[in-house]
Amino acid sequence: MALLAAATKAEFGFVRDHVEVSDSVLSKQVSALEQAGHVKVHKGFVGKWPRTWLSLTKGGRRAFERHLAALRDIASVEWVEAAGGQG
Repeated sequence: MALLAAATKAEFGFVRDHVEVSDSVLSKQVSALEQAGHVKVHKGFVGKWPRTWLSLTKGGRRAFERHLAALRDIASVEWVEAAGGQG
């Protein structure tokens, strides 16, 4: 989702190559995210070639931002505890 959060939309092959998974693995993940309402799948053509584009929905973007905020909170708590233990 981080890759999609950085763009308006991304082509399926681009996402697959950047996350280094097979078509089937990405397809399964996209299906799950689409069912959860986090990802929108757009199908079309470039010339004669079929293409699939992925984008985050508003709900998907909010879910990603909440997840990122939770990770930041976890990281800051661990940092404070580690720093406090050395003094």
